[in-house]
Amino acid sequence: MNNFALIGAAGFVAPRHLKAIRDTGNNLLAALDKHDCVGIMDSYFPNADFFVEFERFDRHIDKLKRQGAKIDYVSICTPNYLHDSHIRFALRQGADAICEKPIVLNPWNIDALQEIEKETNRSVYTVLQLRLHPAIIELKKSIEQGPKDKIYDIDLTYITSRGRWYDISWKGDIQKSGGVATNIGVHFFDMLTWIFGDVRKNVVHLSKPDKAAGYLELERARVRWFLSVDYNDVPNDVKLKKQRTFRSIMIEGKEIEFSEGFGDLHTKTYQEILQGKGFGLEDSRQSIQTVYNIRNTKEIGLVGDYHPFCLLSND
Repeated sequence: MNNFALIGAAGFVAPRHLKAIRDTGNNLLAALDKHDCVGIMDSYFPNADFFVEFERFDRHIDKLKRQGAKIDYVSICTPNYLHDSHIRFALRQGADAICEKPIVLNPWNIDALQEIEKETNRSVYTVLQLRLHPAIIELKKSIEQGPKDKIYDIDLTYITSRGRWYDISWKGDIQKSGGVATNIGVHFFDMLTWIFGDVRKNVVHLSKPDKAAGYLELERARVRWFLSVDYNDVPNDVKLKKQRTFRSIMIEGKEIEFSEGFGDLHTKTYQEILQGKGFGLEDSRQSIQTVYNIRNTKEIGLVGDYHPFCLLSND
């Protein structure tokens, strides 16, 4: 049994990590969040110590280590801009880090963390759960078994509408979240480059606080992508079903269905990590570079091969 600590216990994604720690037969000793709405912990680790101040959490982790109850892993579910700092904390405490995506906001942060990995002889893992999704694994196999010289045409559309709170929270601050392409799109870009190869061309057609769109030319694919948190972008037929989210990946005009099968992907991620097969810093580099480039590229407007949703969203 391994000992875990968790930073960001009140966040949206924290319950998936709590479940994964429990379901892999491990123990959570301590958790931290500046917000104290963490009753969810009662369902998983009611005896874990909880802190709202980092300084006291830091002292407690150090005390545990000196008492022989060393933390083996620190799970990090904090806002994107804090990931780098919290990973460094984990490594310097002699623990491995398991961090939500995006693992960092800037490509050079990966280089610095790799240096600290070497200094501490510890490892950094990230959650790239789409790589473990059965439908995505089958897609990768089919592409690898298909014609080697074929270039695929892909339309990626992801609309996950958010309320007014989004703009006020850290997620609405590009300096903290990295913007909409980073916050809701990084795992899709990781999945696409994992299957279709590195990015050769990166064009941004639309860049707004609540939506972004562009064109990626990969080694084996041409990708038109559209990402949004604006409810107005949700197709009408989806709205009629009282749904606020629309996800679609069209490859050569064929829809790739992967709406189901997400329930246990964090647990699978933890299982892989505990077996020494998790995804590390280098696995994240391409997607982090991609979203960094998107964030720092000026939009060119609706010229060239842009996503058709741009027309509907540009009124």
